[in-house]
Amino acid sequence: MTLSDRLLTVRRDPHSGEVLARGGDPEAHSILERTDWVPVVRVHEHYHRLPTGLDGAEETRLATRAVARLRTVGYHVDCDDDFDTELREPHHLPLGAQILHLAEQIRTATTTDEAATVLTELTAAHDGVLTALDDVLIATAEFYDGLGEPANPHVARRLRYLAEEHLQIIRTDLSHTRNALADRHAPHPGRRICTAEVPATERERSAVCACPPPPRAPAAPPPAVSAGLRR
Repeated sequence: MTLSDRLLTVRRDPHSGEVLARGGDPEAHSILERTDWVPVVRVHEHYHRLPTGLDGAEETRLATRAVARLRTVGYHVDCDDDFDTELREPHHLPLGAQILHLAEQIRTATTTDEAATVLTELTAAHDGVLTALDDVLIATAEFYDGLGEPANPHVARRLRYLAEEHLQIIRTDLSHTRNALADRHAPHPGRRICTAEVPATERERSAVCACPPPPRAPAAPPPAVSAGLRR
C-alpha cells in the first residue's frame, strides 16, 4: 500500500455539480459504499459519486458522514468546507471482514480437520453462509417482484437463477470438499505446529525450535543473450 492510497478528495465537481470522491484503496471504497456512495468504473478512472435524486442537504449529510468515517480509520481527506467535520464515528468490523477471517483460518490450518471445521461455517445446511446467501438472493428477488416496473420481473428471475443454479453448484462442490476433508484426518504435509522445543542433538545452539529451514527459492535463470549476426 502506498501513501497515495491513504489520500482522498471529496468535492463537488464544478462542471457537473455532482459530489465526487476520488482516490483511496479498496478499504476506503468499501467505506464509501457503506455510506451509500455509488462506484463509477471507467477505463481510465475509478471514482465514487452520491446517488442521484438527492437534495442539497442530503448530499451534504452523506458527504460529511463519509469524511468522518474515512478519517476515523486514518485516511487523509481533502474536502470542500461544507463537508469538513471534526466528528468521528465508531468503526465496527463489517460482516464481510468477519467472513474473510475464515480464509485466514484456512491459511493457518495444519490439519484436514481444522480446514473442514472452517468450511462448515460456509456449508452448514441450516445456518451456513451459503444458505444465508441463498436466502438473501431469494428475498431480493421477491423485493423486485413488487416494485411494479416492466424490467423488475426479469431482474427477479435472474436473481432466482443465480440462487438455484450458480450458487447451488458452489454449495454442492464445497460441501463435497468439506466432507472429504472431514473424512481424511491427516496433517497438512507443508504445515506444522511449532513446539518451540530444541532437541538435544541440535547442532545450532542458538536455535529456538526444531522446525526445518524454509525451502530455498529456485535460482533465477541466466538472462537470455541475443545471438550476434553471423558473418
